Amino acid sequence: MNFLTYLKDKRYFMGMYALTMLFVSLIMLVSVKGQAALNNITYTNAGCFLFAALYITIGYFYRKSFYKELQEFLSKSDQQDWVAAAMPEPQTNEQEIYLQLLIQLSKDQRNETKLLHTEIRNHQDFILSWIHEVKLPIAASRLIMENRAGKTAEYLVDKLEDELSKIDSYVEQALYYSRIDSFSRDYFISELSLNTLVKESVKKVAKLFITKRIRPDIEELTHYVNSDSKWLSYILNQIVANAVTYTDNGGIIRFRSEETDSEKRLIIQDTGIGIDAADLSRVFDKGFTGKNGRTHSRSTGMGLYLAKQMAIKLGHDLSIRSTEGEGTAVTIHFMKIQSYNDLR
Repeated sequence: MNFLTYLKDKRYFMGMYALTMLFVSLIMLVSVKGQAALNNITYTNAGCFLFAALYITIGYFYRKSFYKELQEFLSKSDQQDWVAAAMPEPQTNEQEIYLQLLIQLSKDQRNETKLLHTEIRNHQDFILSWIHEVKLPIAASRLIMENRAGKTAEYLVDKLEDELSKIDSYVEQALYYSRIDSFSRDYFISELSLNTLVKESVKKVAKLFITKRIRPDIEELTHYVNSDSKWLSYILNQIVANAVTYTDNGGIIRFRSEETDSEKRLIIQDTGIGIDAADLSRVFDKGFTGKNGRTHSRSTGMGLYLAKQMAIKLGHDLSIRSTEGEGTAVTIHFMKIQSYNDLR
């Protein structure tokens, strides 16, 4: 900061000083007559001007070192933590407040940048994993076509439908993953029948139920819940698909609902292989596949993560209980809306 710039910052002080001295001079002029009045005005203005000039000059050199150090640090663009690590000591309370604000803004910016980099990295990891997974049914379809000799058209169509179903599932997963951040602009809450939702979800993977001879045991689901049909259907489809995948041939998947004073619950319980106790607390983590995902079925580890995130955004929740070798029970919790009297 040069002296002219400093004077510009002091322009209001100098304006106030000029008005004050003009007022004092006028008072002295009307109070005292003759040459004495002119002498008094001259001496007073000269003395006050000297004091004001000293104040501005000393103030400039006093603050010059602070602004010089500040400018040097601002010019070091490669120093990422320059605000918190090596800022000059403030000389006034005003400077201290500005420095605290600058440090806080720097911290917030670094946190935002870190979160952004993490999201970008996670997105890239998901895309790479998704591309790898979606290539498998495509490659399988090509193998089916290349080895079609001696196979009936019905057999080929059946196998290709299976692979297309896998591709459709992966595409749907990528679509919902890309829209999870814009959820607030893409949902409509309505009253939904759990019985209807469950039957539609079972119907979607009916072929797999039949192939593995798994019996869906659907109790009388009389409860209705408030949710978005599209997003809730995706959540339920993910849970049912996992249950069918990890249930051995001839198993059972039970669907039942219950209600308490605070919530309604939909429980999907299978007689599958269960989840290892060490993996149970991490099944809703992004990208986590666990022992089952590595040994029984190739998985992106995104299904339950997306289901959990969507449930939370809808105001619901997911919980899971499992015993290895005995089966798994996933519960969708639908919190009840408190009445107006309760809120009061």
